[in-house]
Amino acid sequence: MTPPPPPPSQQTPNSPHRVLIVGNYCHDVLIQNNTVVAETLGGAASFISNVLDSSSVSCDLVSKVGHDFKYDVTHSPIVSPEKETTVFKAYFDLAADRVLKRVAACDPILPSDIPDSRFDFGMAVGVGGEILPETLEKMVEICDVVAVDIQALIRVFDPVDGAVKLVDLKESGFHHILDRIGFLKASSDEALFMDVEEMKRLCCVVVTSGEKGCRIYDKDDEKVIPPFLAKQVDPTGAGDSFLGGLVVGLVEGLDVPDAALLGNLFGSITVEHIGQPKFDSMMLQRVKDEVQRRKKQCNLSSSHNNDHDEFHARLSPARFQDSPLQPKLLVNGHLSDRS
Repeated sequence: MTPPPPPPSQQTPNSPHRVLIVGNYCHDVLIQNNTVVAETLGGAASFISNVLDSSSVSCDLVSKVGHDFKYDVTHSPIVSPEKETTVFKAYFDLAADRVLKRVAACDPILPSDIPDSRFDFGMAVGVGGEILPETLEKMVEICDVVAVDIQALIRVFDPVDGAVKLVDLKESGFHHILDRIGFLKASSDEALFMDVEEMKRLCCVVVTSGEKGCRIYDKDDEKVIPPFLAKQVDPTGAGDSFLGGLVVGLVEGLDVPDAALLGNLFGSITVEHIGQPKFDSMMLQRVKDEVQRRKKQCNLSSSHNNDHDEFHARLSPARFQDSPLQPKLLVNGHLSDRS
């Protein structure tokens, strides 16, 4: 398994920034049985920055919104005054999977919107078609390692009702850039639209499978990373939080399987909320302590490097410190009285 690049020991004004996140904020509307259940801040960039900010990982975020953007966010977006904020409507039915429709779209993110600074990690995480091939090319030029969510590349939208559809990765217009990225993340459904055997020769491929955890493909190596138990309320943002947790682990110097365990942890917490999860401060501190313990353990003895089960076992108590495994609804990290 290819190790991540070593994290910088100290940040100076001329050294690379830690993480660059590129993707638009969105307004998410969740609908069940023709009734609006919740309206929340959405977009992969919002979930990922939430994980990185909560984990004290420095990040810059490039996002575009319309004149109607109404959320108070830590990372200010670029406002397109003539446009509306990207809006997704997610339809849930107990008898069917989620149906997702983009009903409004803000401007794409251009290469000129990307800062000229250098970054340790870049994250191309568009959800509404806002990432352009030339924008991804700019990211690979200024970032040491780029992680890409495949949904930023293969989503297309029905011209009539905005329903989200997927195209094969080779037909996406991005295929010529993919030998220059470090990580490609896809859900198990999205992975059907790429040749995993081909892609794993170009970069590290991570395929998430919800309650089954995730699988890592890297050249001739393949590993299954176990999940954390969760009571799912809304899957929106779980894959985004997973990717955020993965990059947190890589920034901290963990190897890829251990970093993916952090991804599974943050993803499992996210599915128990509607909207942005608010991570418990004591849980976060316990996770940080376990990460430092794991790093020391691996540095002292190489025999521990493949003992990922022990790291999973030590993370589990910290994870369930913040688990709402009881009948209550959390919206943007707060209790809701909606029945």
